[in-house]
Amino acid sequence: MTRLRRSAAVALAAGLTLAAAPGLPAAAHGNKAQGTTEGTAHSTTQGTTYSTAHGTTRTPNLGSNVTIFDPSQPVSEIQATLDATYAKQVDNEMGTARYAYLFKPGTYGTAEQPLQIKVGYYTEITGLGANPNDVVINGKVEAYNRCLGNDPANPNCIALVNFWRTLSNLTVNVNGAGQDGCRQTTNFWAVSQAVSLRRTQFTGGTLSLMDYCTAGPQYASGGFIADSKLPATTNGSQQQWLTRNSEVESWSNAVWNQVFAGVVGAPSEADFPTTPYTTLAKTPVSREKPFLFVDAKGKYQVRVPAAKRNTSGSSWDDTSGRTLPLSDFYVAKPGDSVTKINLQLALGKNLLLTPGVYDIARSIQVLRPNTVILGLGHATLTAVNGAIPLDVADVPGVIVAGVTIDAGLKESPVLLRVGRQHGFGISIPSNPTTLSDVYFRVGGPHIGRTDTALEVNSDNVLIDHTWVWRGDHGVEGFTNGVNGDTDRWRTNTGRYGAVINGDDVTATGLFVEHFQKYNTVWNGERGTTVLYQNELPYDPPTQADWRNGKVNGYAGYKVGSKVKSHRLYGGGVYVFNQNNPSIRTENGFEVPKTPGVKLHHIMTVNLSAGVVDHVVNGVGEAADMTKVGAPVYVTDYPAVP
Repeated sequence: MTRLRRSAAVALAAGLTLAAAPGLPAAAHGNKAQGTTEGTAHSTTQGTTYSTAHGTTRTPNLGSNVTIFDPSQPVSEIQATLDATYAKQVDNEMGTARYAYLFKPGTYGTAEQPLQIKVGYYTEITGLGANPNDVVINGKVEAYNRCLGNDPANPNCIALVNFWRTLSNLTVNVNGAGQDGCRQTTNFWAVSQAVSLRRTQFTGGTLSLMDYCTAGPQYASGGFIADSKLPATTNGSQQQWLTRNSEVESWSNAVWNQVFAGVVGAPSEADFPTTPYTTLAKTPVSREKPFLFVDAKGKYQVRVPAAKRNTSGSSWDDTSGRTLPLSDFYVAKPGDSVTKINLQLALGKNLLLTPGVYDIARSIQVLRPNTVILGLGHATLTAVNGAIPLDVADVPGVIVAGVTIDAGLKESPVLLRVGRQHGFGISIPSNPTTLSDVYFRVGGPHIGRTDTALEVNSDNVLIDHTWVWRGDHGVEGFTNGVNGDTDRWRTNTGRYGAVINGDDVTATGLFVEHFQKYNTVWNGERGTTVLYQNELPYDPPTQADWRNGKVNGYAGYKVGSKVKSHRLYGGGVYVFNQNNPSIRTENGFEVPKTPGVKLHHIMTVNLSAGVVDHVVNGVGEAADMTKVGAPVYVTDYPAVP
């Protein structure tokens, strides 16, 4: 999602590397080493011994870019550490530095000296309690607009590119002492895609998902919240948002597509589309993301929640699932070979990826059922020499969480594959393989190439929040001019975003953007999507480049012609043919005409260039230049009698 498009369009809406296999060269894009100057500018407690109320224990070595805070540390020291990282990461959108800040159980900050945390790119802020109430931040944990303009009269302050950051497992007692009057009683979380807020509670103030205190235009395009307890919440300028299995005192405002699933206190969808809310009383399938915590004896463990069906509200007191000691994990660091990682997985270990960029020249292979792959600090796997970075066998219960996967310079067939087509697979409905906060990039920090980003061949898979992104902007080989966009179409290539071939697959929070054919293809039976967000590619040079046989363009969401049963709740396809505004797309959604395939609350919108002729299967008016920023909605397809 580009800062150029968004600022115009929404206005109208209101590095050490993994060792390569022998004989294979290192990655061509030259990631900066992690754990050197970028990893030592702040204090850490790795491998050290500290005292707790339960005696003395040793902090695990989680790498130089993980910092573990103890409530006995001075607030000023913690504040200085976090401020220093934020200063480096606030504009480091395409950088290689990765950080995780983990807070041991206790209280941080006081009424007079609050701890006020600002979260930049590739930064994770997480509590280490077994329950979010075990870690209390008296202060704030915030994300503000980025001001991208050089003209003081037009600073262009937006949250449209506030990607790649994580907040989880703590309570924020909102305290804006020392801040100006606009900010004092509200915690601002102005973010867009690839940002996760889980297991978090806000007390003593309100929550705003837009930053209305910074100079405008203040646009945002998120986002995702799960398993949280929210105060009065202002959605503001957010184009789309999914809130799942949470509790909220109240929710105000909406732009295009706001979805609630299993949320106590969620607003009604009764006046859709006047207010574009989509509300499911229960979430069809859910599984909360695994999390690291310190138990009552000071030992580090990983909680792996069980999958649930038809649930609502938060799950903080739910004791189902597994608790695994950290000793059950191989703790990987950038520089570890894939051979070593695969050996540890084969020997029965789970995998914890510490922050950094890992170049992958051969697949990390997950072969055992119930294996947990957990990334900290947006650990990133980059394909080298056309490798598939992560290959999951067709077995039940595998969990991949908190991992970003990047395409490399040589085309990969796929970036993450779950199961094999035409293979013999085993799946268990009560124990789905689960992808939580797994993000994909084809371009951005460097040119990338893949045929497909995410391919799911297994049955009974849960995709719980993903952003599958073919880059529309970046640092190498990307420009926002017309010629640069033409070049990008030929060099930064990704044909398909998500291809779902398995049956009984559920997606809660499926964000897919800018791919060169179908962004999402769903071939499996009995699939369900709860919130879909898509932008068609900005950069086709000509209509001939954006044609599917005799049809103009590719739908943003395609359900296979043989599918008999499918459900979609809350979906949007946006068009912004920046490179050639004359380009047309026939349909935003394309599905078989059968009673078992049902779409509820779908829309298209024109972001100021190009045309989508219909919302779905020839139904719905054109999203053309007469309706810039004004969505075209279809309440139900097929229409409800």
